[in-house]
Amino acid sequence: MRSKNTIIALVVAIVLAILSYVVLAFVGLSGARGDGMPADGLSGFYLQASATPVMDDLVSVYNLVTYIIAGIVAFVLGLMAFIMIRFREKANPVPSKTSHHVGLEVAWTIIPVLILLVIAVPSMNLLYKQDVIKDTEVTVKAIGNTWNWSYIYPDHENVEEIISNPLDETQSKAQGKPYLLATDAALVVPVDTNVKVLVTSVNNMHAWTVPSFGIKMDAVPGIINETWFRATREGTFYGQCSEICGIKHYYMPIEVKVVSKAEYAKWIANDGAFTSSVAENNLSSVPSAAQK
Repeated sequence: MRSKNTIIALVVAIVLAILSYVVLAFVGLSGARGDGMPADGLSGFYLQASATPVMDDLVSVYNLVTYIIAGIVAFVLGLMAFIMIRFREKANPVPSKTSHHVGLEVAWTIIPVLILLVIAVPSMNLLYKQDVIKDTEVTVKAIGNTWNWSYIYPDHENVEEIISNPLDETQSKAQGKPYLLATDAALVVPVDTNVKVLVTSVNNMHAWTVPSFGIKMDAVPGIINETWFRATREGTFYGQCSEICGIKHYYMPIEVKVVSKAEYAKWIANDGAFTSSVAENNLSSVPSAAQK
């Protein structure tokens, strides 16, 4: 009797855990997730709100795989519970000697293959979209240093190299920006534009990562890697170096400001400034995603 109660309690606990995961996933799907940055509470359980077509597809694949995994776990859990209860020693004093079943063996070979095919098709489409860089209208070069990011606009020699340093806690609070994410100079790009990012590093291994864009590209010394994105809405989006690059790894936040095409053209014409002063001192005039 004690063994039966233990089994039932275990099954109930696992079922509740699965249901909790599904509920949290739905909370993330429907709740106010982090828009351009991590979020606190249950909304932070899910992915950040998408801002590019690639991230849209990435979220779709993530959802598909999550539900498939939940279904497999629920099925295997139910099957194990049935076996433990139905074929326990007390109910079957004389055990069955069945050792072969053609139908079951065919099923547990074919069904996993079909599941993998269902996952593979959208996954390959996503990888293709991430890897193949479309005709781009803007090119920027992101360089990982020790310890900051710098940005160069190769097509606009009048725009000087932007050195992006993190704000300290006092500066972040004064400017109303997230600490350990905000910088004193953001990368500025136009909305609804294919942007190519050339990623490299001076000495350490880094990774240029912006979750809302679905981007994570390694910055390797001596090598230039390429990636791209197309932001579909204006706002401020944050990321961080996702390589453990050294003692000041936390000094490598990434801030991207997506502005209108008119504002971007004005910024370029003013040598990297929205007004007559330097751009990094005036980026606060651009509305953030959280303010919109």
